[in-house]
Parts: sequence; structure tokens; C-alpha cells
Amino acid sequence: MLLAYLLAQLSLWTRGMPGALLVLGSANVDESLRGYFTKYDCASADINPIGGISKTDLRRFIQYCLEKFQLTALSSIISAPPTAELEPLEDGEVSQTDEADMGMTYAELSIYGRLRKIAKMGPYSMFCRLIGAWKEMWTPAQVADKVKHFFQSYAINRHKMTTLTPSYHAESYSPDDNRFDLRPFLYNAGWSWQFRCIDEEVLALKGRDEQSFEEVD
Repeated sequence: MLLAYLLAQLSLWTRGMPGALLVLGSANVDESLRGYFTKYDCASADINPIGGISKTDLRRFIQYCLEKFQLTALSSIISAPPTAELEPLEDGEVSQTDEADMGMTYAELSIYGRLRKIAKMGPYSMFCRLIGAWKEMWTPAQVADKVKHFFQSYAINRHKMTTLTPSYHAESYSPDDNRFDLRPFLYNAGWSWQFRCIDEEVLALKGRDEQSFEEVD
């Protein structure tokens, strides 16, 4: 970012032109919510055009432009795995991906973000919602692990939200805390009471499933 601001100042100066250029950020809502960015680095631009939009909606918008305006160059963007390019290529292929580093997919993260910001859900209420929504894909124990991982990451990185680059407030799920979200930015990352309630619910669900199986037999 230091180089970006240096170039923004010098680009016009070297041409004998007055003023300076703005530095644009590129972190989306999901990365901000998860804390998948470096504080005072990529979060320190002047304005972020996509800072209030989720990765899922961005992909939909790109797909719309591809189909509507026949911008075939966008095909490679849609098909490319999301990566911060933090590691060298291996045999010409991307070796580091955002989703692997985060431990969750952008699709999952988009759902967490809407439930957390719009529905104001905490760990337990989100778990209760998702065990029904994801019952065809994951067991209650797996859903519990996913929800816990999200909230641990969310709590640990919450302090980063106070330095977000100003962005266009496009959706109600925007986590732009300085202006739209008045919740605390320091949380106990252990979520001891909430996680205990989740564990108790997982055991209760397991017991009911076993009882139903015995009754069928």
C-alpha cells in the first residue's frame, strides 16, 4: 500500500499535473467479515468500490455482464479460483486458494454474513438455522464445527473492522462497522456459553436420531 500511495502521488506530479490520485481497495464483504485481510494494508485505501458487496453477488454481477454484454474476457475471472497469490505457482497451477486458507467457502461465508448482520444471529441461533438448511449436506456435528470455526475467526479478527476503507453501502449485509454496525469489536473468541449450548443440542439431536432408529427396528 505504501507503493500504491507513492505512485498515486507521483503519477500526476511526473506529468506536471496538479493534485493526486485516489487509491482503490479491493476487499469484499466476505473477506472483511472473516477478517481475511491485512490491517493497515489492503484495508487502508481511500475508497473501496466493492467493499459493501459479497463475493457471491460479485460473481453473479460478473456472470450477468458476461452474458448481457458478451464480455468474454470475464470468463477467465469467473473460472479462476479465488487466491491472494501468496505462494508461488506449482507446475503452473495456483497452489494457494482463499477458501483453503479461510477454512470455508465463499458461498458458506456469504450465508454466515447475512445471518450475522441482517438476522443478528449469534453462534447458537445460527447453528439452529443451518442444521435445517444444510441437513441434506452436513450432519449436525459438522454444521456445529463450521459455525464454531466461523465465529472464532469472526471474533479474533473483529478489531480489523474498525479500520475498513469507506465503501459504497450497497446491501444491508454490509459489515462496515464505523458507519452502520454498532456492535462490539472485541469478543471472547471462545464463545464458551454459546458453544456449550451447541454441543448440548448436537448430543440431543444424536440421541433422538438413535431413538428413532431403534423404534423403526
